[in-house]
Amino acid sequence: MKKMKLVMIGNGMAGVRTLEELLKIAPDMYDITVFGAEPHPNYNRILLSPVLAGEQTIDEIILNPLSWYEEHGITLHLGKTVVDVDRARRVVTAADGTVAEYERLLITTGSNPFILPVPGKDLIGVIAYRDIADTNTMIETAKTHKHAVVIGGGLLGLEAANGLMLRGMSVTVVHISSWLMERQLDTVAGKLLEKSLADRGLKFELGAHTAALLGNDEGRVRAVQFKDGREIPADLVVMAAGIRPNTTLAEKIGLHCQRGIVVTDTMQTVTDARIYSVGECAAHRGIAYGLVAPLFEQGKVCATHLAHFGIGRYTGSQTSTKLKVTGIDLFSAGDFMGGEGCEEILLSDPTAPGGGIYKKLVIKDDKLVGACLYGDTVDGSWYFKLLREGRSVADIRDRLMFGESNIGDTGHEGHNKAAAMADSDEVCGCNGVNKGAICKAIKDKGLFTLEEVRKHTKASASCGSCTGLVEQLIMFTAGGDYSATPKKKAMCGCTDHSHQEVRDAIFKDHLTSIPQLMQHLGWKTPNGCASCRPALNYYLISSWPKEAKDDPQSRFINERSHANIQKDGTYSVIPRMWGGETTADELRRIADAVDKYKIPTVKVTGGQRIDLLGVKKEDLVNVWKDIGMPSGHAYAKALRTVKTCVGSEWCRMGTQDSTQMGKDLERAMWRMYAPHKVKFAVSGCPRNCAEAGIKDVGIIGVDSGWEMYVAGNGGIKTEVAHFFTKLKTAEEVLEYTGAFMQLYRKEGWYLERTVHYVSRVGLDYVKKKILDDHEGRKALWAELQFALDGEPDPWFDFDKARVDTRQFQPLQPQLASSATSA
Repeated sequence: MKKMKLVMIGNGMAGVRTLEELLKIAPDMYDITVFGAEPHPNYNRILLSPVLAGEQTIDEIILNPLSWYEEHGITLHLGKTVVDVDRARRVVTAADGTVAEYERLLITTGSNPFILPVPGKDLIGVIAYRDIADTNTMIETAKTHKHAVVIGGGLLGLEAANGLMLRGMSVTVVHISSWLMERQLDTVAGKLLEKSLADRGLKFELGAHTAALLGNDEGRVRAVQFKDGREIPADLVVMAAGIRPNTTLAEKIGLHCQRGIVVTDTMQTVTDARIYSVGECAAHRGIAYGLVAPLFEQGKVCATHLAHFGIGRYTGSQTSTKLKVTGIDLFSAGDFMGGEGCEEILLSDPTAPGGGIYKKLVIKDDKLVGACLYGDTVDGSWYFKLLREGRSVADIRDRLMFGESNIGDTGHEGHNKAAAMADSDEVCGCNGVNKGAICKAIKDKGLFTLEEVRKHTKASASCGSCTGLVEQLIMFTAGGDYSATPKKKAMCGCTDHSHQEVRDAIFKDHLTSIPQLMQHLGWKTPNGCASCRPALNYYLISSWPKEAKDDPQSRFINERSHANIQKDGTYSVIPRMWGGETTADELRRIADAVDKYKIPTVKVTGGQRIDLLGVKKEDLVNVWKDIGMPSGHAYAKALRTVKTCVGSEWCRMGTQDSTQMGKDLERAMWRMYAPHKVKFAVSGCPRNCAEAGIKDVGIIGVDSGWEMYVAGNGGIKTEVAHFFTKLKTAEEVLEYTGAFMQLYRKEGWYLERTVHYVSRVGLDYVKKKILDDHEGRKALWAELQFALDGEPDPWFDFDKARVDTRQFQPLQPQLASSATSA
């Protein structure tokens, strides 16, 4: 049977989801051609904000790679905008002249950002926030400019503002309403959100009307001017003031448009039955939806009609909003503002950890008609279910505020909400996946990890707000087979044991040496290998400090030489400078050593240290001696640097003495070995000049004391640190940081960065161990102090540090020449 020709204009989430549904039920019915205006395959537009914030990369948010199109025989035209459709001849034409014939046409052109019609809107540095190109522009601008203004206090605007702030810009959010996210939150929740974001460093101009954007002589924006005449500086202006359905092409070819391309319940345009439309460009019963869940529902219905099944009708969607704005959980659904005939049940605790908790339930005629949740959204899905079903809540009214787990006897432990759900209950609102479908996939396909479940069901693959619930379902269904990471992996070929099994055995059986450990666990290779021996050595000395003896021969070359080996065989030496602060005397000694030993390169590092590159191995001991400064441990799996800004001691913006705090942290933990290298930073104010947001531990000074962030990473894949807690005193900073590091030292796997450790065990687990367990935290801090007490400096205390100085002695000339001739 000859295939029909289907052309799709637009390559976004709604359109490609329609194709996915079509290929499931009619894989051989169409020859499919897709035109995409962007040069990228289908990607998750919802996750542009994490890309801007440095939490993910573009590659990681691609939903359908180029290989997917090839596998399904889809002709893909990227970077080609369709400019005309001849409905009589049924031919599509792109701007570059590319044409394609169709028998069915699917228009998924999405929406355009609304650009305020004010003077200066065309200046350089004025952009929208809609796609990958906009995101890349913001990332590049943040490298060279300081002041950003985001116009729009909705979700997109706040995510843009947060990402730019994390990129180092000073950011002001301008919003015409008197509170943030007025479409998703009521006044109280909006003000709580504002306070929490202001505490993190964002600035706000609420109830402000933008009159003009002012430019400089080069044609770049320099300021935003308000109607009252005030101006604020702006090197970058991001318009995030809403979207409008993109109907330009549809109007040009004569399709009826009103608030979007008008479609029927079968997603066919009312003008031409051969043309369908889904997504943000489509208007169904007068509504153009902007959330992903309704658009995916439209795609499913559209696919059935393209496949000639003739079943299914799209009758509209009742929507809820479950969001995570810069780490703050929000949920709203229905008529949460209330009104005549409505009653409200309120719970408010603005001082709760994490920025407060606020819950508002709106009841009318004994039915839940609206909900607004801030800070604690765990029961959002249940409230939405009650709202959609329209059932009476009169019998549970007194317990309604306290969530599903407090309604009757579920027969399950309260912490696993998933166990109490019915199979028909929706888990993933974005993709319309219920509990039964997820559990069936887990059982039938033998799924054990979150990534596997995402791949097979798409649950948790869009906005990610249901991730915790999906993980509960995996645990509930797979039982003991569940793992947040792939199944057990042996340390290396020398053993069948995993890193965790080795760590557990060392502690449980009080093993203190590598030979004892290998014999106890039945190592296959008698002496191990270069992969497992360094790990075993670290596990032993970190589990039993002062009992297990460090084995220098089980360390990598850098740690045996106590310097960084370079590609030419020479070494680099980085002396420790407490908190990045140095003295004239130290600088003179460094300069003298450079001259004396003819060190070719002196470089200032990103961690505020001086690196001497090109030191000969035989000169290392004398270089250390002449410099007379402590080892920087830049060669080791240890604390490398504590980066600081000048803080309140010098900076007019500083709120806390970051330099002193950095020095105190570094002096307390500088001899600390760890599963991997560790870096700290301390910033004296929320402007975060020390880049504390991408460090293993980041401390940021605020008016009330300090904010602590953990598990950041500025390496190959930048990971933004998690907000951990607020602290009042420097003593608390030392204790909490030390406790976190000791927990990581005890439980982290060798060569596992803090970001991967926290990802593996979960941030909630770490918080429980440190924030919730007062005595446990103090014990961890005491354990670290005990382990570090008397730990030697390997640059000077050779005997105690077990440094074999023979390695630094040059070969005798005759031996060297004979070795060369050999």
